[in-house]
Parts: sequence; structure tokens; C-alpha cells
Amino acid sequence: MAKTSKTKHVMTKAEKREATWALAFVAPTMIGLVILNFYPLFNSIYQAFFKTGDFGGGNIFVGVDNFKRVLGTSEFWNSLWNTIKYALIEVPFSVALALVLAAFLNQKKLFFKSGYRTIFFLPMVAAPAAVAMVWRFLYNQQFGLLNHVFGTSTAWISDPKVAWISIGIIGVWSIVGYNMILFISGLQEIPHDYYEAADIDGATGIRQFFYITIPLLTPSIFFVLQTRIIGALQVFDLVFMVMDKTNQALSSVESVVYLFYDYAFTQGNRGYGAAIVCCMLVFIMIITVVLQKSEKKWVFYS
Repeated sequence: MAKTSKTKHVMTKAEKREATWALAFVAPTMIGLVILNFYPLFNSIYQAFFKTGDFGGGNIFVGVDNFKRVLGTSEFWNSLWNTIKYALIEVPFSVALALVLAAFLNQKKLFFKSGYRTIFFLPMVAAPAAVAMVWRFLYNQQFGLLNHVFGTSTAWISDPKVAWISIGIIGVWSIVGYNMILFISGLQEIPHDYYEAADIDGATGIRQFFYITIPLLTPSIFFVLQTRIIGALQVFDLVFMVMDKTNQALSSVESVVYLFYDYAFTQGNRGYGAAIVCCMLVFIMIITVVLQKSEKKWVFYS
């Protein structure tokens, strides 16, 4: 049998020039990923095995002592439970509301459709500090709008039994517009033929929503669900800006990332703070693996 010879392709000057320009355009993104993502990740793992020296210098290698301390204290587990509670409010409610809003705003004959989309998306572009100020005013026990409307005197962000729910409501309000935009893009990919056939068969709008829209939208639902779970488990800004250090309800809403910030930047114990982040990273990876395993059971790719 004759051997087939493989000729090596030699790039022309035009192909080399095109590849050079392509690399030049991609290089800033790649450099940014390395500097802003990969380096901090590996540096945090490295720092977790050290104890910060006196006056912030001369790190001392302590092995896994930081991890033992993190996992052996109730402070970390309490903050993890607070983070899970926040996720249990933010993720399901923001996804469900966004899905309903997306289906409503995807109708062809809807007046002021673009305006509604903009209004719901506005919280995503609002400054976090401004959002915190507005919601703190709404939650004010004496002069707040919510207590004035409902005729109550609830301590929305000072009562440990209520504060974590109040923070979760802000989270839902902040992210529902972003989820809605993602769902609208997914809805626009569904062929309209399915709905025309359902209309001919006499299916109502609700039946079409549950038997056509949701099954065909499961790839988008899975993406939003996975990203929002990861995002909710990393909540920090809402807790930091809405809750004061002197707030008696802080311990009931303190998230894992807030705990990391307190130790790493307020107390200057970077090694212990890095250990907290590493433990949280492992927890998020476990959740991600479970979600990926469940994808094949309920996500339908057309």
C-alpha cells in the first residue's frame, strides 16, 4: 500500500498578517484575564497557607492551620448559612419573576414594550451606593415609606428575624431585569411555528407557556440559574452598604465574602481571609458540579 504524504501548509504573508492582527486584538483580553482573574486566584490559594506577619509583613507558613480554624469555628458556618438563605430568596424569585416578565414583554402587540424593558433593566445600571441609600430610606423604621404604606413599625434591617429577607428582596429587585433580558433573547430563538400549531389545536396561552415555552427555554433557564446561584453565593455589596457595623442584625445577614473582607482588609489577616475564600470556592465548585450533572435530566436542546 502506497503511503500518503502529508504536505505541511505554509502560511502566506496575508495569513500571517491576519493572524498577527487577530492575536493583537485578543491579547488585551487574555492579559486582563491573567492579571485580574488567574493571578488573584492562585495568589489567594498561596496566601491561605500563611499567617500574616506583624504589621502586615513577613508571612509565616502555617500549612493547613488556617483551614482548620475556618472549618472549626461557628462564624464561618453561620456566614455560609446566611449566604445560602440569601440565595434561597434571590435565585428562585428573581428567575421566576424574570421568566414571567420576559414572556409578557416578548409579545408582539404590546404598547411601550421597549420602555418597559428599559425600566426593568435600570436597577442593573444604577450605582450600588445610590441603590443602598434608596432602600435604606424605604426600610427606615421611623420615616420609611414601607412602614408608612403598610401602617407598621417593622425594623426591616435591624431585626435579625427580618433583615435577611429584606436584603434578599433588594437582591431580587436588582437582578430581575438582567435575568429578564437573557430570557427575552432565549424566547426570540423559539420558532413561532410551535405556537401557531398550538393555536390550531386550541391550546390556551397558559398551556403554551408550560408545554412549549418553558421546555424550549430550559437552556436559558439553566444558564441563568447556574450563574445566579454562583453570583448569589458571592453576595457582598448589598450587605456591606445596607448594614452598618453597629447593626445588631449584621450577624444574621453576614455573608462569606463579607466575612472574608472583614478579616483580610479590616483586620489585616490575609491568610485567614484567603482560607475563607478557598473554602467558599470549593463549596461553589461542588454546587456547580451538581448542577452540571443534573443538566441532562431536565434541559432540552432543540
